[in-house]
Amino acid sequence: MQGFIHKNHEHKRARSGRPLSACPVHRITNRERTTFSLLSYIRRNKLNKNGEAPVFMRLTVNGQRADASVKRFIAPRLWNADKGKALEKSREGKDLNLYLDAISANILRIQRDMELDRMEISAQNILNRYLGKATPDRHTLVEIFSAHNEKCKALSGINFAPGTVVRYETSLRLTREFMRNTYKKEDIYLDEISAQFVEDYEFYLKTVRKCCHNTTSKYLMNFKKITRIALAKGWMKRDPFAQIRFHLEPVERDFLEKQELKILLDKKIEITRLAQVRDIFCFCCLTGLAFTDVQQLKPEHIVKDINGMDWIRKARQKTRNMCNIPLLDAARKILERYKDNPYCQTHGVLLPVCSNQKMNAYLKELADICGIRKHLSTHCARHTFATLTLASGATIENVAKMLGHANTNMTRHYARILDSSIMRDMQSVAKSMAI
Repeated sequence: MQGFIHKNHEHKRARSGRPLSACPVHRITNRERTTFSLLSYIRRNKLNKNGEAPVFMRLTVNGQRADASVKRFIAPRLWNADKGKALEKSREGKDLNLYLDAISANILRIQRDMELDRMEISAQNILNRYLGKATPDRHTLVEIFSAHNEKCKALSGINFAPGTVVRYETSLRLTREFMRNTYKKEDIYLDEISAQFVEDYEFYLKTVRKCCHNTTSKYLMNFKKITRIALAKGWMKRDPFAQIRFHLEPVERDFLEKQELKILLDKKIEITRLAQVRDIFCFCCLTGLAFTDVQQLKPEHIVKDINGMDWIRKARQKTRNMCNIPLLDAARKILERYKDNPYCQTHGVLLPVCSNQKMNAYLKELADICGIRKHLSTHCARHTFATLTLASGATIENVAKMLGHANTNMTRHYARILDSSIMRDMQSVAKSMAI
């Protein structure tokens, strides 16, 4: 930031009523037009036993001021109140003036650094930084973010899904990377976080980390939760997100149509790992289970109704909402294929599910092998189930119950309108309009 020094010889008065030296420095930034002045004065009513007055400095930023002693004394007769400096008739006066000049240079450097770091500029903040002390209840971002994440870990499986805990850990890691990359520091005080900090963070996520708009918004939402905690506890006075509104762009996720799912089910695959991933993916397409839920699926989750039909009854890991899903023959055959699998027997689960990362990597291979030109992922299976069941005539309320949704609003995000559905409805329209 560029600034200029302006000398003003107008007299001001200290609390003692004596003239206050005036040598103000105004730094005006194009961004916020910050006014800044630094004055030095003596308190003639606080003489020590040698008859010397203590020297003070007064920092004023945008009309708000902060005073501090410079830990030096001088005889009142040797002080020039108009110029805010000692008379240089003695070596003592010359040394004091050099010391005051050094203080002024350090204060200006601190203010310039805070401007470059886009911190909140106030007289007290600058003075505290010069004196090397923190204000009461002043906390850092990493401190509060880490404490929040520790609470999330303790409540994992109770109030928070394990995936949520991992997401906050990732958010903290990216936040620290951003501060090191952009601000060249490991941490920052909460009261130094500004709207510019948030803007820089968004820019970093989109450019350096190559995150898409929705992913960036979700990381910023996680970050906003930390600032809300700080605001609620009074550790921050200004909300850096006050003028920021989040919106997620609609995403058209791929899903398999009926013939594509049949190709995947019928394909003969010799590689064991790919065959297992294919079976697990198809099982999710036939049941609508999310990756975490199929990974945790156990024998006790398969129950029979009064008619002897098998159902999957399991609370979703994410929301704890109960899923009630009739087990189709194709899905039952997949489960039977793995009833003697060593991994399943050792871990007490029904399917040998690997990590989500590996699943998604292997699904890309499967798509190539089967000639399916779509981006397959574990979540794609859930969209496939919702779309195919709705296209087959199931009501959205029943599909919501099978997916474990609390209401149908979320289910609509999963549903897609197929050409076959449009054709079926238009055939009905044609029949009713036949003349």
